Amino acid sequence: MTSTDSADSAAQKAPAKAPAKDPWDLPDVSGLVVGVLGGTGPQGKGLAYRLAKAGQKVIVGSRAAERAVAAAEEIGHGVEGADNAETARRSDVVIVAVPWDGHAKTLESLRTELSGKLVVDCVNPLGFDKKGAYALKPEEGSAAEQAAALLPDSRVAAAFHHLSAVLLQDPEIDEIDTDVMVLGEERADVEIVQALAGRIPGMRGVFAGRLRNAHQVESLVANLISVNRRYKAHAGLRVTDV
Repeated sequence: MTSTDSADSAAQKAPAKAPAKDPWDLPDVSGLVVGVLGGTGPQGKGLAYRLAKAGQKVIVGSRAAERAVAAAEEIGHGVEGADNAETARRSDVVIVAVPWDGHAKTLESLRTELSGKLVVDCVNPLGFDKKGAYALKPEEGSAAEQAAALLPDSRVAAAFHHLSAVLLQDPEIDEIDTDVMVLGEERADVEIVQALAGRIPGMRGVFAGRLRNAHQVESLVANLISVNRRYKAHAGLRVTDV
């Protein structure tokens, strides 16, 4: 047998290589319950409104249940309100939209309720002075990495950082023209978050790396704030050639 014959025989015996997975083949997430911690604030309320309007089951959370219930009634579209602990317990996916200064304390208090959950952090550690907004660098590297450190039994992803709360809450706007950069350690979790983003008309979730890359994504919000102030806009992001 010649060397060419041997190579052909080996090729025939080798198992067929599976085709590459289509990166836009995302799971059906329509049946998931999404909880929003900080759902009474502008960003959380806006996300809750958009997801619920798209048909997602949403629960908004707050430290005070009555505030969450009031916010849910204002949002409509079947949104429910509960305290943070109940919101975490009842949800499949939990979006963290609390202020940065309460981030660690909130997550520490909910470690048990968030165990086993997919936690999506959208908090931006920012400072403000007379020159405007600037990025802060948490000891862990980013808000998302702090969440991962505080929630060892949860699956942490990061997304929804660059969305305008004004646009999210405006009922006159039908589509949010923007991409959502999604970061995480497990492809399956990232794809769930991408799929949730894609349920909102005009929006698309794009994989943007592991959690170690979250700091620059969170920090970019300081630049967008500068853009918005200069141009009286509500700037978002689009990733080209993808």
